[in-house]
Amino acid sequence: MPTVLTDGPYQFVFFSSDRAEPRHIHVKRDRQVVKFWLEPIALARNQGFADHELRVIERLVHQHLPALLRGWDEFFST
Repeated sequence: MPTVLTDGPYQFVFFSSDRAEPRHIHVKRDRQVVKFWLEPIALARNQGFADHELRVIERLVHQHLPALLRGWDEFFST
């Protein structure tokens, strides 16, 4: 599970088994995990985050989108 970046308490990760899916990111904090599709950015699944925190995380996904896409491409192109 490679970590693409960390922003505050949030870890942005990929799961190596996700190769067959469209580009997306998992964001973790403690035992909570949320999955966002990257193109277009959209919530895919939420496990434990409150709505107000999801909005914060979505803003971070928008902010870091170029790095997230680059990280996906670099990891899954090998």
